[in-house]
Amino acid sequence: MSLLAVICGAEGWDEMAWFGSSKRSWLETWLDLPNGTPCADTFRRVLSSLDPEEFNRCFVAWMAAVSKGMAGEVVAIDGKTMRGSFAKKLGKSPVHMVSAWAAENALVLGQLATEEKSNEITAIPQLLALLELTGATVTIDAMGCQRKIAEAIVDKGADYILALKGNQSTLHDEVAGFFTHARQTGFKDTPFSFHETVDGDHGRIEVRRVWATPEVEWMSVRKEWKKLSTLILVESERTVDGQTSTEQRHYISSHADLDAEQLGARIRAHWSIENSLHWVLDVVFDEDRCRIRQGHGAENLAWMRKLALAAFKRETSLKKKSVNQKRKTAAWDHDYALRVLLSISAEA
Repeated sequence: MSLLAVICGAEGWDEMAWFGSSKRSWLETWLDLPNGTPCADTFRRVLSSLDPEEFNRCFVAWMAAVSKGMAGEVVAIDGKTMRGSFAKKLGKSPVHMVSAWAAENALVLGQLATEEKSNEITAIPQLLALLELTGATVTIDAMGCQRKIAEAIVDKGADYILALKGNQSTLHDEVAGFFTHARQTGFKDTPFSFHETVDGDHGRIEVRRVWATPEVEWMSVRKEWKKLSTLILVESERTVDGQTSTEQRHYISSHADLDAEQLGARIRAHWSIENSLHWVLDVVFDEDRCRIRQGHGAENLAWMRKLALAAFKRETSLKKKSVNQKRKTAAWDHDYALRVLLSISAEA
């Protein structure tokens, strides 16, 4: 009933109870409700008491049952803070969720909560341990660029593409210096591949250039990074209203057989976790403004939202509708709401 309420637009305990009472006659066609539908306090007690780790295991097991394997899939890992979940009087920080996102299938594979963003470093290996990743490419921003995380990804039978920034200053400076010299000399005696794309709309033009090279033998820390095989430079040149800006980003990868075009596509796919997951959770499911913060309520309701989102992705009769439009349709059309709910069955 809670999941169905979230599918139909409910944002918290009161709205779940409101949904139940208003839909009682319909719910009674397939649920036994001799004492009526639950009140808001009952929804709160149950969903705040459930162990989120068990919820996570159930979700991961469900994904393993319905997925067709991860071979060739880009799995983006990133964190998001649920800003409304803090409780100042209780000394409770906002819940920070780290999620694994299958970019092509647009589905969440798993999530773990941390108290602070810095704890992503410890949460990511725990999340990786739960997932089936054989054949996947795992992409993580600079926060997750750690030797143990790279090793954990390879040990799961996957490859990695990790962003470099200041938290790995020596490695970042070495890679940045290498590409600066290589470009100045026209990559003389350096094997490389190159790919360029040009996109433009609404007065914006973006030129995206990707260089990739297997030249890693010279690196002082190469052996510290398991299966390190390729260095990548991505340069984005944006022109908006006549003003041009350029940004460079550097990456390391365990892929030894992909060229600049293929690597660039995987790096770009990483950002779908921001556009297709985090943005949808905030704008469509209003997650950032949710003030639920007692017990495990915030974490478990986050699971409900992600499960509802997965259900909408699995039910394909309204392919051209947005998630927001699908939620409204579910609230108005009982048959569609039931189809969305039943789509999470492994047999669906």
